[in-house]
Amino acid sequence: MPKGGKKGGHKGRMRTYTSPEEIDAQMKEEKERKLHEQEEGEAIAQNEGTEEKIPGSGSDDSDDEGSEKRRGGVAGLIEIENPNRVAQKSKKVTQIELDDSKQLSRREREEIEKQKAKERYMKMHLAGKTDQAKADLARLAIIRKQREDAARKKEEEKKAKETTTGATKGMNSLSLK
Repeated sequence: MPKGGKKGGHKGRMRTYTSPEEIDAQMKEEKERKLHEQEEGEAIAQNEGTEEKIPGSGSDDSDDEGSEKRRGGVAGLIEIENPNRVAQKSKKVTQIELDDSKQLSRREREEIEKQKAKERYMKMHLAGKTDQAKADLARLAIIRKQREDAARKKEEEKKAKETTTGATKGMNSLSLK
C-alpha cells in the first residue's frame, strides 16, 4: 500500500517517483565521492610516513587527528571552551603529597575538640580535681563513716548478746547442780 493511505498524498499533492536513471546517477556520485575520500586519506598517510617522527609522539598525533575528524561542521572551525568546566589533571605518583595536616571541615574540627575536652575532663575527674569528683568523694566518705558506725553497732550488739546468753547459760548450769 502506498505511503499516505487510501486517499493519496498529504493535502492533495501528487506523488513523485524517482526514475531508475536518477537512482543510478546518485549511486555513481556516491561511489565517486567515497573513492575520492579514500585517495585523500591514502595521500595523507603517505605524507605522514615520509616525515620523521620522534618515538612516542605517534600516539599524540593520532589522537589529534581523531578529535578533528569527530568534530563536524562549525565545531571543527571554532574552538569553544566552557569557562565553568574544570579540566582534570592527572598527577604522577611523585607529585602526590601525603600531608597529615589536611583541611578539616568545621563540623569535623568541633567533633575532635569535643572528644579531646571529654578526655581531659575524665582525666581530671579520675584525679579528683573536678567539682563533681570532689562531691562524689565527700559522699563516699560520709557513706563509709555510716557503714563503719553500723558495723561497730552490730559488733557491740553481738558482744552484748553473747555476754547475756553466756551469763544466762552459766546461771542455768549453776542452778542444775
